[in-house]
Amino acid sequence: MSAKHFINDPTHLVQTALRSITLTNPAVALDADNKIIYQRPTSTANNGSTVSLISGGGSGHEPSFASLVGRGFLTASVAGTIFASPSAEQVRRAILQRVDGAKGVLVIVMNYTGDVLNFGMGVEKAKAGGWRRRCWLWGMMLGSDGSRGKVGRRGIAGTVLVLKVAGALALSGASLKEVYDVARLTADNIVSIGSSLSHVHVPGRSVAEPSEEDLKENEVEIGMGIHNEAGSERKTIELPELVKTMLAYMLDPSDKDRGFLEVSSEDDTVLLVNNLGGVSVLEMGGITNEVVEQLEKDYRIKPVRILSGTYMTSLNGLGFSISLLKVRDTGLGSGKSMLELLDAPAEVTGWSAAIPTKTWEDKPNATMDKAGDTEEAKPSNHQIDPDLAKKALTSGLNRVIAAESDITNYDTIVGDGDCGIGLKRGAESVLKLLERSQSTDDAGIFLHKITQSVENSMDGTSGAIYAIFLNALTHGLRTQSPSSPAPVTVDIWANALNSSLEALSNYTPAKPGDRTLMDALYPFVEKLAETKDVHTAAEAAQEGAKGTKGMKASLGRTVYVGGEGWQGVPDPGAHGLAEFLMGLSEGLR
Repeated sequence: MSAKHFINDPTHLVQTALRSITLTNPAVALDADNKIIYQRPTSTANNGSTVSLISGGGSGHEPSFASLVGRGFLTASVAGTIFASPSAEQVRRAILQRVDGAKGVLVIVMNYTGDVLNFGMGVEKAKAGGWRRRCWLWGMMLGSDGSRGKVGRRGIAGTVLVLKVAGALALSGASLKEVYDVARLTADNIVSIGSSLSHVHVPGRSVAEPSEEDLKENEVEIGMGIHNEAGSERKTIELPELVKTMLAYMLDPSDKDRGFLEVSSEDDTVLLVNNLGGVSVLEMGGITNEVVEQLEKDYRIKPVRILSGTYMTSLNGLGFSISLLKVRDTGLGSGKSMLELLDAPAEVTGWSAAIPTKTWEDKPNATMDKAGDTEEAKPSNHQIDPDLAKKALTSGLNRVIAAESDITNYDTIVGDGDCGIGLKRGAESVLKLLERSQSTDDAGIFLHKITQSVENSMDGTSGAIYAIFLNALTHGLRTQSPSSPAPVTVDIWANALNSSLEALSNYTPAKPGDRTLMDALYPFVEKLAETKDVHTAAEAAQEGAKGTKGMKASLGRTVYVGGEGWQGVPDPGAHGLAEFLMGLSEGLR
């Protein structure tokens, strides 16, 4: 890898790169505080007549996604730091403050855990805060590697084709459901795979010592992800054999893990050959030619559209990806076929269409005023005993803090060792809130404050899961609000918890048996609904957590971590949750 950069401060690099997009496309603006690129309001955009599209992810994949914002493409893009998803708060602000949601908002993200969870949390935060317009999130799976269990296929450069089709269709005035359905149809008919000659170095990070994990001279990693994720295999091969292998992974119907899309010579197809950032234009031409020749020779496939260039990078990755779209009937008539939508002009710098002269001459000066946070928590009319609630929560949170060393030890064996610290940080934050916050007897307001504390103090996957669940729990309470204040019942809590589980399932496939915190959460919710007894439900959660010992993981970092010892410890997330629930139940006695 090359560890030499002109800009070595990653924060400065991301901010200046985002600012540059407003210099090359006058129709977009930057919310620098939240790293949001969005279309400026004009007479033809953001006027409520079109569905708004939001996408994004970690920086380092330019021109995706920020340079795809503009008329006929995205309405807004939310950027994280390099290779890290943006926060839920950034996403929430994009939804509420940077796009017009009158006709609905479609949030499209790639199938990476952090992106799905944080964008999902942003959607749930908007809903929990009183958002009344339609807002849907969808996480795409486009990669050819289906061997990661419930994690699913990773989205790579084929994503850009989905965004292009969706953006053009939205501009035509289509409904939210039509845009969603066609975007999904497009993604379901794309297969992508990437390969690289080396890993990439993130500016600002120290350079690791050479190890056995590094690619050797002329060795290619086939199926490498856009964040240096390991691929399917490594080989020392020349380009013709490499392309042959990649196309076989994409199109061989006998490969049940990867051959999920059947393409015949009778099908119209669109080919996208994408530069991961470090391949010369000259060499990309040679690669594209090799791919086209092999598609025709070995599969009798002659794409009706061929796109070659830089659409989604991995910083300066010395590699490329191949994406093939099987053209399907959208069912929407003339002017709205997949090919017509792909061919439609788009005023973005990350696509092949140039910004027209009229846009430069009529440079709009308006920006969307930055609205304040007006969605203060409103009473839910569900009454609680604030002293008892504080006592129970304090008992549960102190038990989590006391268990931190055990949780950290378990996570050191099966993960990256940060679960215990993260849970402790969240618990301490909520305890401080309970000490200084004004008492309230309204369950909705009380839970809203707790949720905000968790969001601000807990990061990573666990933090996102807890925040999504708590936001959905708040929403679940509000959907059962009585017309006048009345004591909240166990039945109301049980119903809200069930709806929270349903909401959480939209953003993670985790279920009991996957060795995650769900092994404790599901038994608690189910037993509470059955018995109406918190202590019995907490004991069920504790048994569920204990049951993860020896359980093979289907999700989370444990899937990728080798070594011994995991069979003898419970899942750290499940154990931490069970400890909290046991403490909570004891505090209610």
